[in-house]
Amino acid sequence: MKRRSFLASTTAVFGATLFSGAAPRIASAQTEPVSGGTLIWGHSETTQNLDMHQTGTASTGRVLQNVHNSIVTVDQDLNVIPMLAESFEQSDDGLTYTFRLRPGVKFHNGSEMTSADVKYSFERCANPDTGAVNFEVFNAVESIDTPDPLTVVVTLNQINAPFLSRLAENGAGVIMPEGSGDVQGETPIGAGPFRFVRREFGNEVELERFDDYWDGPAYLERVIAREIPEPTVRLTGLRTGELHMINDIPADRIGEIEDAGELQVVKWFPLNWDFVNLNHTFEPFQDARVRRAFDMIIDKEVLLEGALWGQGAVTASPSYPTSASFNADLVQRPQDIEGARALLEEAGYPPGSLDIVFKATTNYPYHIESAQILVEWFRMAGVNLTIEQLTWADWLSQCWVDRDFQMTMMNFFTLWEPDFLYYSLFNTVGAFNYRSVSDPEIDALTEEARITVDPAERAEIYKAVQQRLFDEAHDIMLWFRNGSIGAQPSVGGLDTIVHPNGSNLNFHKVWLNA
Repeated sequence: MKRRSFLASTTAVFGATLFSGAAPRIASAQTEPVSGGTLIWGHSETTQNLDMHQTGTASTGRVLQNVHNSIVTVDQDLNVIPMLAESFEQSDDGLTYTFRLRPGVKFHNGSEMTSADVKYSFERCANPDTGAVNFEVFNAVESIDTPDPLTVVVTLNQINAPFLSRLAENGAGVIMPEGSGDVQGETPIGAGPFRFVRREFGNEVELERFDDYWDGPAYLERVIAREIPEPTVRLTGLRTGELHMINDIPADRIGEIEDAGELQVVKWFPLNWDFVNLNHTFEPFQDARVRRAFDMIIDKEVLLEGALWGQGAVTASPSYPTSASFNADLVQRPQDIEGARALLEEAGYPPGSLDIVFKATTNYPYHIESAQILVEWFRMAGVNLTIEQLTWADWLSQCWVDRDFQMTMMNFFTLWEPDFLYYSLFNTVGAFNYRSVSDPEIDALTEEARITVDPAERAEIYKAVQQRLFDEAHDIMLWFRNGSIGAQPSVGGLDTIVHPNGSNLNFHKVWLNA
């Protein structure tokens, strides 16, 4: 399929059901689940810190999704439903949450989950010394009480409307055994369907079926995640049978694989969204005229086709298109090289005076391709753009932790919950605000949204946040990217593997035919 026709077909589903997945193109040879076997998964990214409270990478969360469970989760429509809690209720004043825990839930270390484990997990996440990326979920928590082994009562000191939905993601809502924090970074212990066995850093992670899983044991005996960021190597491993499945089929090969009909192909929209990041501590980017000019330099449609072969849809907003808070009125700025040059000159940066280093990670090869495309456009606008390629670990260290960059590019997964998205990424004190964005209007709006109970009113606040982000060009929004999985005919249960958040992969109901 040509890039243009693929783009047209993808854009047509932009307003369709969120995370709608296509059925595998060929049927599994055996439709009834069978137990046993080791599935070899070609994981497109490398895992980092294995502590679910501390990790900020979706690549690690994608593996740990199978090791941990949260106190609540979401269904396919992103409604919060019980998980390790058998039920939950909220008081009329919105300040008290009572969780009734499932009896008999076992952790991988053999202990049985009680309210003490929940209290420990929540308090550990909230403790600044832990370094948890979702610490602010618990900012309004006044007390956590455990009146009996299967009851947890969380009392807030003010309304936090998204509190329950924030617990539905493993980062904040994951329950760990009491006292296990010191070992979670190297040997994570959870209550999920698979037990962590080992990790060879940068190579592979091995998980083993946990027979005492509360929701019934998995079919697979083991899952080995081999970390293969290079797309062609990953696809070759699948085609030769070295791998049973891969995520992220190379963008330029999906049509070919589908047409051949020898492998199963599953696709869904969207997997994640991508944006170009401008470091707000870098003097030129403290001027909104420079940021808007950089936005005007980029032709998002052409970049989507050039880097992703049209596998996605451009967007001016990071909110998923079926979210009630999605601001559909926003439209991408069209490319305007001359207008960008004029804005830069007005801001005091005539042609040739701006030298920008773009740090891109090889963990996402299409980020490298995007950067290479940008170089010529920026040259036309009078900006000298050079590319520095970083490994994933180096990108996390330099850009995420040290904020040592001028311009970069990143994608975010699983941020379906608007508080998680807008507070974490764009509030001055947000845990994911590695660009050092500091906008009093956005701060006020994201704080207001937290205490706004009415969902429709809260959605309007988030639409105002998106408008402000667009007007100020704090970041340059690009596109939503499609997700894809390729698998051998022997892999069953692929219709169950994609988590409702579009990013995590759940192997609980996946099986291998003999």
